[in-house]
Amino acid sequence: MQFQQKTLDNGLTIVGEVNLLAHSMAVGFFVRAGSRDETPELAGVSHFLEHMAFKGNSRFSADDVNRIFDEVGAKYNASTSEEVTLFYAAILPEYLPRTFELLANLLRPGLRESDFALEQQVILEEIGMYEDAPGFLVYDRAMQTHYAGHPLGQRILGTSDSVSRLTPDAMRGYFDAHYRAGNIVLVATGKFDWEQLVQLAAEYCGGWPTGDVPRSTERLNAVSRTDLLCRPSHRQQHVMQLAPAPSARDPLRFAADILSVIVGDDSGSRLYWELVDPGHAESAELAYNDYDGEGTWCTYLSCEPDDTSDLLRRIGEIYADINANGVTADELEEARNNVATRVVLSSERPMGRLSAVGGNWVYRGEYRTVEDDLLTLKRMTIADIRQMLDQYPLAQTTTVGIGPLTKLSETDATS
Repeated sequence: MQFQQKTLDNGLTIVGEVNLLAHSMAVGFFVRAGSRDETPELAGVSHFLEHMAFKGNSRFSADDVNRIFDEVGAKYNASTSEEVTLFYAAILPEYLPRTFELLANLLRPGLRESDFALEQQVILEEIGMYEDAPGFLVYDRAMQTHYAGHPLGQRILGTSDSVSRLTPDAMRGYFDAHYRAGNIVLVATGKFDWEQLVQLAAEYCGGWPTGDVPRSTERLNAVSRTDLLCRPSHRQQHVMQLAPAPSARDPLRFAADILSVIVGDDSGSRLYWELVDPGHAESAELAYNDYDGEGTWCTYLSCEPDDTSDLLRRIGEIYADINANGVTADELEEARNNVATRVVLSSERPMGRLSAVGGNWVYRGEYRTVEDDLLTLKRMTIADIRQMLDQYPLAQTTTVGIGPLTKLSETDATS
């Protein structure tokens, strides 16, 4: 592996991890723009803009975009999160010039009014689809409830009202402010020629406007909140609980990631063996989500409605035991092995490394090799997890439920 980094005169950062033993490569533009960067009036514009990028511009039509990607055999897509919009393609190295020109043009969309009206209806249908998917909806409502008054509480898709009110001019204004070279990181991984990548970036991106967008990362003062959405037709009760955890730049994030595997992985964890394997719950998981300046413990429970209160109580008891007594050496070793396997398997695909390399650079301005990650895992101790738990104990601060229930007991929502 060989790491390379360069910044163009306009501020575009280029990051590359060259692996000449690979047979493919991945390339992507990480735009530091997501739902947390929107005003309430523009809620959903980042995701909407991601869709509009594939409508093309004066150089490439929407048909051209799909046709050319297909002709070179690219595996391509885009995604929008709370903090990043990513445009990427996984390809054979010989198709980098053609693919790069197309990807770069995606980030200079035409934003035509005719395309806007059509895609607006697509987004509204997508919002409606997710409203009918309790697993997705409970996450959105949990974030809105936990981060009430904070930018992270804004929905990635926006709302039907906000998307309906959005105008092409408002989208253009948001694009002009956020799609500047200093707010974008170009990342490539796998088998490619570094100098060729830099030359392509200078040719197709060197004229992009300079500048970046400051982002406030003040931490939320979390308070206990509960929100229940009654859906009598649902057979399952879906509950999500959020609580403070380390942020994306906190060194404690490594211990938090390991702990989430020990406590709440979808197989082999404490929640799995105590609640899912015996058949008490359909799903019972703990995830660790990290953001700029923020982080959350995210508990998810799906079960029979009548069992909800008892299962939330049992989850609280498991968390209380972890907070008081920590984890065992055997649990740490098993989690370490599981995470190490995931890291290595992901690293064997350039697309897997694109996410890791890009994420580390966008959030922390650092490059970490696979060996760095494995060494961090190897050095992880029970004392590290204890230190993290002392600062960020497992909790059920915010509780959001979707299903037949009209109420939860107070202890379920605040334990």
